[in-house]
Amino acid sequence: MVTIPEYYEGKNVLITGATGFMGKVLLEKLLRSCPGVKSAYVLVRPKAGQGPNARIADMINCKLFDRLREEQPDFAEKIIAVKSDLTQPDLDLSIEDQETLIGCINIVFHCAATIRFNEPLKDAMQLNVLATQKMLNLAHRMKHLEVFIHVSTAYAHCDRELIEEVVYPLPVDYRKLIDTLEWMDDKLVSLMTPKLLGERPNTYTYTKALAEHLIQQERGNLNIAIIRPSIVGASWKEPFPGWIDNFNGPSGIFIAAGKGILRTMRASNNAVADLVPVDVVINTTLAAAWYSGSQRHARPRSMLVYNCTTGGINPFHWGEVEYCINMTFKTNPLEQAFTRPNYWTTVSHTLPALLYDGFLMLTCQKPRMMKTITRLHKAMMVLEYFTSHSWVWNMDNVTMLMNQMGSEDKKAFNIDVRQLHWAEYMENYCMGTKKYVLNEELSGLPAARKHLNKLRNIRYTFNTILVVLIWRIFIARSQMARNIWYFVVSLCFKFLSYFRASSTMRY
Repeated sequence: MVTIPEYYEGKNVLITGATGFMGKVLLEKLLRSCPGVKSAYVLVRPKAGQGPNARIADMINCKLFDRLREEQPDFAEKIIAVKSDLTQPDLDLSIEDQETLIGCINIVFHCAATIRFNEPLKDAMQLNVLATQKMLNLAHRMKHLEVFIHVSTAYAHCDRELIEEVVYPLPVDYRKLIDTLEWMDDKLVSLMTPKLLGERPNTYTYTKALAEHLIQQERGNLNIAIIRPSIVGASWKEPFPGWIDNFNGPSGIFIAAGKGILRTMRASNNAVADLVPVDVVINTTLAAAWYSGSQRHARPRSMLVYNCTTGGINPFHWGEVEYCINMTFKTNPLEQAFTRPNYWTTVSHTLPALLYDGFLMLTCQKPRMMKTITRLHKAMMVLEYFTSHSWVWNMDNVTMLMNQMGSEDKKAFNIDVRQLHWAEYMENYCMGTKKYVLNEELSGLPAARKHLNKLRNIRYTFNTILVVLIWRIFIARSQMARNIWYFVVSLCFKFLSYFRASSTMRY
């Protein structure tokens, strides 16, 4: 087979969601590592008074594209912004744009989706299911299409413990559900949503599963590849280590912990942090399109699913994050017994926030910490499902894809997460959130470390004083508690006396 860059040479690609986190990384990697690609058409909707061209111009000026800008100064000429809205009929494409896309596109990368976990079902269906159906309809009309790539999620079927690289059947007919949601009002939909979700935690995973099933049913003669990334984190190597540009998922946790706002979070003792670097996801996506496109004559109408995660190959547990950030994951049963009634969140988050807001009010300032803590707790509740559960991933197709790649492609499009060194990656991740999300200089790291140590000492002091006060109150009210206290103190005293005497004894 041809190499990956050779396959993309002279090709026209269409990308949805190009202004999102994964979409922009896909665009940058495609243009940098496949310089022979002819054009990259990107569907962009106007936003905040900016047209598609202005939004793309702003996007490619970010740091992500610095390396590409150095290597290919004229790369922007290959990017063609197309005005579109995936929620509108015919994707809101003009007749002229439809004809252009139908006549020239060879590869479609459908990355657009809503990643808000608790989006109302109607909205999630519009963006994750109906938009996918419209993209499939457009793809069926394309005269030179070789492969259609759909980016899903590894948690689309999180109601199963073993997740294989197949599309699972659903108990509901997506066509009937789409028709029902058209006439049903929002109140009825919200009442019906929990029953539809079943054991799934949110509308995001549910609608992603529906989209996969829709693709399976309506793909016709198209060659399809479905990419299922787990929790997507900062870049591992490309375009440079630690690149991240958003607060989603672990990034928000790391930032909140680093700033001293977040102190504790629940996680299962065996729960694997199914983090996967964004460049691994993008390399898998580009390689999957290469494989399906190159094999389209030998394997027409193929449909391959790729579970893109690290949990099945190079597992990393949530508790191991603690060394890098100033927070604690409550993983053992005793700690979680306290966590269930929100003991740790109350002690570590709510009480300090109330004290700080009280101080602000005394100094005639507007209180703000409780509002921040409330928003943070809501985000933690959304993520808690994924930090307290584990899954077994089948990754045979990913392994097959890796084996099909030549030595040069394996270097340029690395998808082998067995090589990932977690300690180094997590350090780069934390540095990336500081540098690229918060826009802070790394020269301030010594001061930041002192700040974290100070916060840690304050936390230990606060917890110690709180425990002593509670225990003193308990002793004052209970004779039994006093007896236990005196017994423990006398026992400790006797042990110290025995230890001191035995250490001076000569044999």
